[in-house]
Amino acid sequence: MARPAEKRVNKTTLGNGIRILTKSMPHVRSISMGVWVNAGARDESPSESGLSHLIEHMIFKGTERRSAFQIAKEFDAIGGHANAFTAMENTCYHARVMDVHLETMVDILSDILLNSVFDATEVDRERPVILQEIGMVEDNPDEYVHLLSGHNFWGDHPLGRSILGTRENILGFDAETIKTFFYRLYQPERMVISAAGNVDHDALVDLLAGTFESIPSGNPMPERISPSTHAGTGVHYRDLEQTHLCISAPGLSITDPKRFAGSLLNTILGGNMSSRLFQQIRENRGLAYSVYSFVNPHIDTGMFGVYAGVDPSRAIESIQLILNELHRLTVERITEQEISAAREYTKGNLLLAQESNDNQMVRLAQNEIHFGRYSPLKEVMDRIDAVSCDDLINLANAIFRTDQLALTVLGPMTDKNAFDHLISV
Repeated sequence: MARPAEKRVNKTTLGNGIRILTKSMPHVRSISMGVWVNAGARDESPSESGLSHLIEHMIFKGTERRSAFQIAKEFDAIGGHANAFTAMENTCYHARVMDVHLETMVDILSDILLNSVFDATEVDRERPVILQEIGMVEDNPDEYVHLLSGHNFWGDHPLGRSILGTRENILGFDAETIKTFFYRLYQPERMVISAAGNVDHDALVDLLAGTFESIPSGNPMPERISPSTHAGTGVHYRDLEQTHLCISAPGLSITDPKRFAGSLLNTILGGNMSSRLFQQIRENRGLAYSVYSFVNPHIDTGMFGVYAGVDPSRAIESIQLILNELHRLTVERITEQEISAAREYTKGNLLLAQESNDNQMVRLAQNEIHFGRYSPLKEVMDRIDAVSCDDLINLANAIFRTDQLALTVLGPMTDKNAFDHLISV
């Protein structure tokens, strides 16, 4: 008889505070593993902006034992996939390999995390790569408008800056600056190692403990200052075929008890093809190819947003329709049929994610970082089922107030006044 999923989750804390979590998925032949650091772009000062992301790149650029080419070649030789990402509040280095190659994966990930040399020559080589990445974002208006929206909404707070940093900072960072930042923030108390797949917990701990337990404890986590949100309009001219819109509202934190209601509200508003925004803006009016709502949660705050790309001549009409849908959520009771459909969609996505060991690796780490424990899927399902219509309308009234909305516009628009009256501050 198969064990319940929560019984297949194990946790060990090393002597220096590093937490190792595994979830056994014996029906698969692969293992996904991630080394998570509870530090990211939010922990940078303005002069450090971009360092977390640059370190993510530099980790793969050579150690005392391996060159950058050897790191890539050894992963390729075992048919493995390795990558990393930097977020506002954490950084993750992850890989997926066949279970027979677990020891090799652990050896490579341990080496790059603990023995990277941050060679000055490699830093110089990587600078233009980061600059190209910055340019790539700026060349994609449907992505760039989100960056502009973050700055419009969060202001000068770190959450309002680009994770990639500025060109000036990237050009100024040297090897010593990178090393100093790395050793200050990459402390064992902030590290979680998660693995999911055909993995034996004790065997993985034995592989990891000898190297990762050698990291000495260091500085306490720097204080994260909670941001204020800013209402108002930001219009950015660019000669484009489309106008790209973002409307931002105060959202919920990652740990807020109302986050389950927030998830359903997002699904109903613009989270799938049957959502209100998709049906109204795209299907009924033909105003946009891409229109959706989204949630962007952080440990102490969040953003609830809407994006659309529309014809410039119909931008104001589109914004008014979006605002109408936001208002409807605050005054009209949502039918139980619509809520039930949103519940099933949300739970279906969660259940489908259970089949991926990559997703399970991420969920293990995020549960540990944010809650300090594994959250069984049934617990999450029960919380979703418990959301009522009153919960949704109360939440909508709390966040979709026009005096706390921010509108960001990117496209061939020059008249800011034409948009200012849409959002009352």
